[in-house]
Parts: sequence; structure tokens; C-alpha cells
Amino acid sequence: MNQYTPPKVWTWNKANGGTFASINRPIAGPTHDKELPVGKHPLQLYSLGTPNGVKVTIMLEELLARGHKGAEYDAWLIRINDGDQFGSGFVGVNPNSKIPALMDYSEPKPVRVFESGSILVYLAEKFGEFLPTERAARTEALSWLFWQMGSAPYLGGGFGHFYAYAPEKIEYAIDRFAMETKRQMDVLDRRLAESEYLGGPDYTIADMAVWPWYGGLAKGRMYNDSGEFLAVQEYKHVQRWADAIDARPAVKRGRMVNRAFGDPAMQLHERHDASDFETKTQDRLAAE
Repeated sequence: MNQYTPPKVWTWNKANGGTFASINRPIAGPTHDKELPVGKHPLQLYSLGTPNGVKVTIMLEELLARGHKGAEYDAWLIRINDGDQFGSGFVGVNPNSKIPALMDYSEPKPVRVFESGSILVYLAEKFGEFLPTERAARTEALSWLFWQMGSAPYLGGGFGHFYAYAPEKIEYAIDRFAMETKRQMDVLDRRLAESEYLGGPDYTIADMAVWPWYGGLAKGRMYNDSGEFLAVQEYKHVQRWADAIDARPAVKRGRMVNRAFGDPAMQLHERHDASDFETKTQDRLAAE
């Protein structure tokens, strides 16, 4: 392996990031002018069906399943590989240029919400659902929500990147992040051995945040054959929890929204009405 000596001052003089090199850059702000579309509902979501995006579409579908008509939403596809997140309109909603981003036009002054954890808390408080109000229970749920926000970068940007996307396999990097990912799975397994859900006996936004990442890993949906590599079947309590959430109808719908990869029957690029799940998936559009 070539020995690398860092320069005294780093400069951006070559593409970096393997599969995602075309969208990585060391500066913020828009690269082009592009307004965002606005649909008919108060809630406007701009996202992609990655684990972070799926958190929010699950939450919205769960709210609708509980009868909250105010949670109706338009979901617009943001293709991050095409740089949509660097358009001026998107940067105006999320200056960090990451999906998901939400605009709420139901308030006297429109509210922008960015960062998936913040969106989950915002919606939970707005509709009074999926986040306990009793202080200890609320704190437990929020602790697991923030655990996900701090931990998942080691799974995604760490393990996932070096295992599946980096231009070369680096043993040190893969070993380092595989070890941390397995430690995190053990943290979850121990918690779920004593509790039905992460926050306690009830399903909360903590589960909605953690499941797309770690439930996806447990069910073999992440980073090629990484499930076998990490022996995810060992985590029996995570498997039980992942299966229970998998079976929820709102979760099944949430996984489809803004999905632009995989089985065409599971891809609903845009969502503007509940009927879109039956009529606007990519397999149905292709058959027309």
C-alpha cells in the first residue's frame, strides 16, 4: 500500500469519494438557480428514498394512518447524484444541501425544517403523536433518536462507504468501521432484549429513525452482501424488532415514496395523493 503523507494545507485538486465523488465538494451554497415545485398540500417534502429520507415518509404515512388529515403531503424527488440538492431553492430550505427537507405552509409564516431528526420531532409535536409527553418516557425516546443521529454516520459514511463504495478496499478502514457497526448492533440488541421498542413499550419516532438504517442492515438490504459479512442474524432481538416494523402498512408505503432504485413496483418517485401507491409506481407507469 502506498504511504500517504498529508500536506501541511489540504487543497481540493481531485475528485474524492468513489461512487459519490461527483457530488462531494468542500464548500456549501447553491451551484445553480432552480426553484422547488410546490403542490396542493400544506406539507411539502423534498427527498430521496435513502434511509434518512425514509424516516420522514414513514412518519407522514403513520400520521395519515392515524387519521391526521393535516399530515397530507406532496413528496418531490431530489436526485442527489444529479446535484438537485445544490439548486438554489433546495439550499433555501436546507442550507446543508442534504435530504430530506420539509416546508410547512400551514403555519402563519411558512416553516422550513431540515435534518431528519428535527423533522421527526417537529411532526411529532405538531400532531401530538409518536413521542411521549411524560418526561422520562419522552427523554428515553429522544435519547435513542439522537443515538441514531450520532451513530449512523459510522454505519453509512464509515462502514458502508469503505465496504461498498470506496474505489479500493482498505482493510484498516473496513475493519475499523465493521467493528463499530457490530458494536452498535449489539447496543440495539441489548436494548431490544429488554424493551419491545427502543423508547419503551410504544412505537415512537426513535424506531422510525433507527429502523431504516439498522433494520435495513438486519434484513440484508444495505451495502451488497454486508449482512452476511457482519453476521447480522446473530442479533435476534434486532431481527424481531425489524420484522415487526417491516410488517406495518404505513412503513411499507413510506419505503416506496421517493424511491428511485430497485424493484420498479416499489418505486413511487413522487407522492401527491394516497391513490398514487396504486397508480403511479414505476412498474405501472411503464405499463401504460
